[in-house]
Formats: sequence, C-alpha cells, structure tokens
Amino acid sequence: MTPLRALAAVLVIGLLTPEAFAQPAAPVKPPPLPEKFKAFEKMMTNAKLVGQFTVLGRENGKGRQEEYLIKSVKKLPQGNLWVFHARVKYGKRDLTLPMPLPVKWAGDTPVITLDETTIPGLGTFSCRVIFHDGQYVGIWKHGKVGGQMFGTIVKEVETDTPPKQ
Repeated sequence: MTPLRALAAVLVIGLLTPEAFAQPAAPVKPPPLPEKFKAFEKMMTNAKLVGQFTVLGRENGKGRQEEYLIKSVKKLPQGNLWVFHARVKYGKRDLTLPMPLPVKWAGDTPVITLDETTIPGLGTFSCRVIFHDGQYVGIWKHGKVGGQMFGTIVKEVETDTPPKQ
C-alpha cells in the first residue's frame, strides 16, 4: 500500500466513527401521562363523533354516516381502562351505556384498542381507533365483517341544564 493510500484509509476510517453518523437531536420530552389523560377526557367529554364507516367488500368503499354521542370519558384506576358513557347507534340498535374500553398511547396519541371485546347489547368487536387534533380514524371488525371509520370530533353543548328563557 502506498503512503497516499494508507493516509486515505486512515482518514476514511476516522470519519466512519459512530459520532460521524450521530445527528444531534433536540430532546423531546412528552408531557406527563396525567396531563395527556386530562386532555383526552376534555376532548372526548360532551363530544360527538361525526363521520363515516365503510364495510370491506361492499359498496365499493363508499362510506355510510355514523354518529356517536359521548357524554363523558374517565380513566379508571386499573391499568389502561377508561369508561365511555356513550350513545351508540348500530344497525337497528340505539343504546346509551357505560363502556369500559382500553385506551393505549402511541406517544401522545390515544388509541382505543379492542380485541374480540363484547359490548353488551351490541356484540363482539375488534378495533383500533386513534384520536388526534379534532379527528378520529380507525379500523373495525364485528364477526366476519369489518372496515374503516373516520370523522371529526364535534364538541357538544351541555344538555343536562335546560336553556334559560
């Protein structure tokens, strides 16, 4: 090896240290979980999910209207369970009930995660539904039928107090 090649090899090896590949990154510290929990409760309490859902293999992917009225959402002390007090219209059924649902977190993004979970009066479901910036999107399965769902989160006015006249 010539001295020039040896010098070039030393320079190249010197440049290929781990530090050469490291990119300085500003540390991003996620907000503490209690703050995320409070923000999710606020976003979802007295809210209406207004959007569409599709059924795979039917209607060429055209969506049907859906709407869920959520009166309140509260974290339970046990693990990742949250109680959603919601009105659900599904097929010919129209029910208002408390539903303990698991909510997991992808960073700062809440995700309802059901795996063959039975909801009394409605049936057994699997889903992944994420909520972010006033919108929701997800996938769902009920028995052999499944599809996608998406829409906006619309804040409702308190309905427990009659309007003043």
